Amino acid sequence: MSSPTSNPETSRPVATPRLARTLAVTSGKGGVGKTFVSANLAAALARQGLRVLVLDADLGLANLDVVLNLYPKITLHDVFTGKAQLEEAILPAPGGFSVLLAGSGLVEYSRLTPEVRDQLQHIIETVSPRFDVLIIDTGAGISDVVLYAVSLAHEIIVVATPEPTSMTDAYATIKVLSSQQSRENLHLVVNQVSRAGEGRAICTQLQTVVDRFVQGANGVVPKLNFLGEVPSDPAVRQAIQKRQLLMELMPGSPAAQGIVQIATKLTPR
Repeated sequence: MSSPTSNPETSRPVATPRLARTLAVTSGKGGVGKTFVSANLAAALARQGLRVLVLDADLGLANLDVVLNLYPKITLHDVFTGKAQLEEAILPAPGGFSVLLAGSGLVEYSRLTPEVRDQLQHIIETVSPRFDVLIIDTGAGISDVVLYAVSLAHEIIVVATPEPTSMTDAYATIKVLSSQQSRENLHLVVNQVSRAGEGRAICTQLQTVVDRFVQGANGVVPKLNFLGEVPSDPAVRQAIQKRQLLMELMPGSPAAQGIVQIATKLTPR
C-alpha cells in the first residue's frame, strides 16, 4: 500500500504513487523456458485485471519479440542511445499486457557498464508507478548484467527443469543470489515436468542441498517457495512454432493451466 505524505500547502495527506510489484524471472541456464514463462505469466496476470509490463532485460540476446511475434521499430537500444523516448518503446503485446523489448545481437550490452546500470534503474523507476506488476525477463546465468537486473526486483522467480544440469545451475544461481544480494526467499517454478508432483519434489530436493551448503551474507539460509510446475505439453511446442502465447492459442491446455495456477498464487488477495 502507498503511505501518505503531508502536503505543506494544504496540510492534507497526499498518497505517494503506488509502485509495481517487481518480479525478476531468471534461470541458471538457457533453454528452460524462462521467456515462455515470463510472457505467459504476464498474460495470465493481465487476465486477472492487472496492468502488467514485461521488460526484456536479456540485453544482447533478446528473444521476447520472437515469442510474441512482434517486430518493434523502437527498442531499449534506441532509448539507451537517446534516439527515442521511453514512452515510444512501450508496446502493447498479445495477451493484454505491455512490453519493453531489447534489441538482439547487441554485444555492447553483454556486460554491465555504468550506462547500462543507470539506464535500467531509471527505466524501472519511471515505469513502476504506471503498472501493477513489472516482470523483468533476465538473461540466463550469473553474469553481471543478469545479477544487476535481478537486484532491481522485489522478488525472484527461478525457472528450472527436472534435468540434472538445470537443477545444478539453479542451485548455483540461488547460492550466488544469497551470498551477493542477501536474498532470503526465492520462488521456484519447475517447467517441463513429466508427472504431477515432480516440481514440488525437485523444490524439496533443492532446498535440502541449499540447507546444507548455502548460507547468505547475512547468515540466513535462503528458503525456496514452490510457486508451481508446468507440465511437459505438446501444446507448448505448437505455440512456440506459431509464435503465439500459449495462453492465447490453447488456454485450456495442461501447460497453460499450470501457468494460471502460478499466476493465482502471485495475485494479491
